[in-house]
Amino acid sequence: MQTIDQFNFAGKKAFVRVDFNVPLDENFNITDDNRIRAALPTLKKIIADGGSLIIGSHLGRPKGVTDKYSLKHIVNHVSKVLGVEVQFANDCMGEEAVAKAAALKPGEALLLENLRFYAEEEGKPRGLAEDATDEEKAAAKKAVKESQKEFTKKLASYADCYVNDAFGTAHRAHASTALIAKYFDVNNKMFGYLMEKEVKAVDKVLNDIKRPFTAIMGGSKVSSKIEIIENLLSKVDNLIITGGMTFTFTKALGGKIGSSLCEDDKLDLALELIEKAKKNNVELVIAVDAKVADSFSNDANTQFVDADQIPDGWSGLDIGPKTEELYAQVIKASKTILWNGPTGVFEFDNFSHGSRSVGEAIVEATKNGAFSLVGGGDSVACVNKFGLADGVSYVSTGGGALLEAIEGKVLPGIAAIKE
Repeated sequence: MQTIDQFNFAGKKAFVRVDFNVPLDENFNITDDNRIRAALPTLKKIIADGGSLIIGSHLGRPKGVTDKYSLKHIVNHVSKVLGVEVQFANDCMGEEAVAKAAALKPGEALLLENLRFYAEEEGKPRGLAEDATDEEKAAAKKAVKESQKEFTKKLASYADCYVNDAFGTAHRAHASTALIAKYFDVNNKMFGYLMEKEVKAVDKVLNDIKRPFTAIMGGSKVSSKIEIIENLLSKVDNLIITGGMTFTFTKALGGKIGSSLCEDDKLDLALELIEKAKKNNVELVIAVDAKVADSFSNDANTQFVDADQIPDGWSGLDIGPKTEELYAQVIKASKTILWNGPTGVFEFDNFSHGSRSVGEAIVEATKNGAFSLVGGGDSVACVNKFGLADGVSYVSTGGGALLEAIEGKVLPGIAAIKE
């Protein structure tokens, strides 16, 4: 497989798929440019080699052309951090895009307008009536898939080589993330530096395991993490269940959870997962105490109670001090650590202490030689909020992509480069 370090971009035009899906305020100012900065090593390598850049990305989830999701709002910032004036094509398929791509000289860069302004990027029909028949839906889907081929072929025609540096969309079989790679031979398609790091980090945590291996899984719903948990139960030594989904397990075991989050239709599933953990000799670690509140507010009245004795009208919004100590002991004794999901409502400062304590324990374990991977939007927000990102081995930029990789799924954007 071709690597970006081995490839010389001199005199070549590179189509680089990045993830510039950055948050903007009401005045279209970027409020967090981490995703842009994460792609800079790849973009700068191509420029330094004497290549030219054709940058493709999406922004948001538009259902057509809309100013709100136009990438024109980020052109100046991309130019500033890249150190090169970036041109802009206001339609990724238009004559302007074709002409500007063709005229690019070595060292120059072009940003295409939001790829998702076209339904063909995602391959999903738009504008169907709510009462559309199955036949109409099938016909619309077929039409989009057929036009998607031409859309992909045209994007590919702009460049001599293809670089995928958008791990955040690697789980999508979209035109610019997976299908376009088929138009380049194995020597002219590759991962960018960010993708390389993401792929290696996931591979290390799933296939190059130093034991004990501990996974910390948070989140509000068991149902959204079933496949991940099941896959991890065949790999980990310890599985810490935390966040809102704790209470589904606690209730399944006969505990009182007050008004805490709970999926009553998943109680049997929770018991099945507990049994599977026992069969696999996995230590399943669940909260023993909780910080509970009488309302969903930072200013709510609070108290610490046993996690299985939460009073009626009170909800668990974070773990308690006994659980913090329990989790920390397990984490600090680990050599491989995966963290996905906070311990509570960390956005409220009064319910962020548990998540901070987990992060600090991971940092300490990392200092002592453990490999730690943090991924998923909330976990990443946690380590950034508490200033702990530099203390872990790797912080993933992929939310859904990382979760699907942990589930053991083959990601289309990765497979397309390896084919």
